[in-house]
Order: sequence, then structure tokens, then C-alpha cells
Amino acid sequence: MIAFDFAQLRLIGLQQAIAGAATQLNTMSPTAQLMRVSAIHRDSILVHDGILEHTAHILPRLLHELLARDNILTVGDWVAAEHDPHDRLWISASLSPLTQIARRDNSGRRQLLASNVDTALLVMGLDRDFNPRRLERYLAIVLASQVSPVVVLSKADVADDVGGKLALLKQRLPQHVPLFAVDTRHAYDVAILEPWLGSGQTLVLLGSSGAGKSSLTNTLCAADQTTNGVRHGDGRGRHTTTARSLHLCSSGACIIDTPGLRSWQADADAQTLAATFDDIAQLETSCQFRDCRHASEPGCAVRGAVDSDRLRNYHKLLRDARRSEETPLERIATRAKWKTILKAGLKREKDKCR
Repeated sequence: MIAFDFAQLRLIGLQQAIAGAATQLNTMSPTAQLMRVSAIHRDSILVHDGILEHTAHILPRLLHELLARDNILTVGDWVAAEHDPHDRLWISASLSPLTQIARRDNSGRRQLLASNVDTALLVMGLDRDFNPRRLERYLAIVLASQVSPVVVLSKADVADDVGGKLALLKQRLPQHVPLFAVDTRHAYDVAILEPWLGSGQTLVLLGSSGAGKSSLTNTLCAADQTTNGVRHGDGRGRHTTTARSLHLCSSGACIIDTPGLRSWQADADAQTLAATFDDIAQLETSCQFRDCRHASEPGCAVRGAVDSDRLRNYHKLLRDARRSEETPLERIATRAKWKTILKAGLKREKDKCR
């Protein structure tokens, strides 16, 4: 039986489902406590008991178990921790997360971003950071993770054509996704996010460097995160936040801040990702052909009804997802196929010039 104070841990996002699972957790020590991972560094892990953070290390046995399941601990996970005779804190068990946001790197390896999240605040600047395609990718991946998204457009006080950019996003994004333009530095401006900041709620901030994630964390949680401006040359951020970390808000919610993400591949299959583009999913039921790719097929109900750039983004996401599902041998076969097609095309062009 693991010891925990529900009211105390509620301040760092404990919910009934996690508490119920914790009561079934078998631990070797009667003094084990339920804690939450608040930060991960190269040589240690920070865990929070609802009052204070503590430095902990993971037991080799648990580490081998997690690696065997192709899994690791990440910020937001709930764990059992216990002290050894030398008063060092060790993580001896972990609870399966209710939700998990992850991405795939260029080699196809899975990288965890946050666990046990209720809401994802997708932060994008209204300056040169503004990129509807990137926002759609964030949105698709969050929805595929069964996490509720809220779009936060920062730098509304200094950006040009705020109304036009808002109108563009309202046209492209699903209507059920909340969308706000704010100045992340001022509490009266971000107060509009209060419905998602209730006691026991966990939020994660996702966006590129310089979008204003750390500024938003500071305002919502009265935190003291360092913030930097963007580069003058291209408007990109300077990677102020270098590691994911959990912060407590006075409202009883907690926020996971993350380093900047400019691009990522979905950690979901093609079918799951396709379902997140619900407007396309509804329209394609009226296409003339069941296997319509919405390219040049006659009787397509999607092409022309959906923004062309959004449709291209949709196809790219699906290609990325299908590629990540391929085995190494299938990837080799795919590359060989396209090499053959390319060579045939070049030969035709050469023959035409004779």
C-alpha cells in the first residue's frame, strides 16, 4: 500500500483515476510515497510531493522494465518513491499515464513530451512565428493523444493585422477549438484562460522558441522563468527553456513548460490522424470514389471545399504517419520504387529531347 494525501497532491494534478490506480500499486517498502515527476535532468529526476521538490534517482530494476517496454519517465508521470538507509530518494515504480503526448524524431524514435495532461495550450506568435500549417500539425497530434487543445496567439499587442490572422485561423481550424489572441505578459489579458486552470488540472505549453511560452507560464503561475527576445534576422526564439518542467499555479492547476518545437512528426497512425481533420472526414463521405485521395479524381467533395494549403498539410501528415509505420525493409523497398520511377521519368525527358 502506498501512502499519499489526496488533498495535498491535488495541488499538482492528482485525479481520482490516478489515485485509484495508486492504491493497487505494489511497492516493496511501506514508506513509499506517491509523487509526480516535475523535471528530468541527465543525472537526476525531480519529483514533487505536493509541497516540495526532491531530487531522486530511478532504481535500475525499474529502468530495465521501462526500457523493455520502450518507455521512459517524463514530466507529468506519477511514481512511487522511497528513501534508502542513506536518505537517498529512489523511484521504485511508475503508474501508467492516462494521457501522453509524444513525437517522432527524424529516425522514427519516440520522444515523450508530457504525461497525464488535460489541456494543451498551443502557443503561436502573431509576429513572424505565425504559421497556420505548423499549428495544424500541433493540433492534429494533440487531438490524436486525446488531449483537449486551446490555441493561444501571443504578441497581440505588437503584431500587424491581428484581425486578419484570426479570421484565417477560424476558417482553417475546427470550430470546437478555442482560439484567443493575448499579450502573455499581462494577467488581465490571460485571465480568459481561467476555465482551464481549475484545481487538479494539468496543462502543457507547446510551441516554437520565442512564441511566448515562458512568459505565459510566468504570468499564469507567478513563476520566475527566464525569457529572451527573438532574433532580429528571422524572428526565431533563442531556446530560453531547455528542459520540460512543471509549475504550480495559485488556482490549483499546474503547467508543464516545454522547450521550443519548430517541427515534429506525429506519434499516431494514419487512421487516427485522419480523424483529427474532422471537416475533411465528413466531406469525403460524399466523394464519388471510396478511395478518393482528393487530388485529381472526379466527383471529389473535398477538393475545392477545403483550403488547399490545409489539404496539402493533411496529406503530408498522413505520409509522415505511414512512413513511421513502415519496417526498415519496407522503407528500403519504397526508396527503390521511387528511384525506379525517377529514373524512368528522366529517361522519358531525355528521349523527348532527341
